Amino acid sequence: MKPDEIEQEIQANGLTAPRVTPADIESNIAAECFFVAADAHRFEWLTRDDKIARDAQRSVLESMATRSYSGACIDIDANNPIPDALKLLTFCVLILRNGFTVTGESACVSPENFDAELGRKIARQNAIAKVWPLMGYALRERLFLREEK
Repeated sequence: MKPDEIEQEIQANGLTAPRVTPADIESNIAAECFFVAADAHRFEWLTRDDKIARDAQRSVLESMATRSYSGACIDIDANNPIPDALKLLTFCVLILRNGFTVTGESACVSPENFDAELGRKIARQNAIAKVWPLMGYALRERLFLREEK
């Protein structure tokens, strides 16, 4: 059953007690970010401290200063190629309103089936699945504190 179908059934059954809704989840998301694992491999040189990395870092900063940094996004280490499997693993990072982060991922088995947009949707759905219990706990805590008074 899809989340929208579940929400419709909850409303149709008149279940009106305090609860977390899909709209609550969406309104609690302040920002979201997507990337594939290959990006981490591709840009690991940003944290290295050697001559090749420092030269590349300087090049990126210079390119960014002129607002044209697409040419800077290259693999600088030909001896360390990106494994194909990392190109098939998509991550979604949700930043919640309070600053807490939640991640979701989507792994594709066959490169022929990889679809970036679908991977982002699945990764986001998996991240949202982790938000439900967090918001459920927060709501239960608020109700508990109210009951104690």
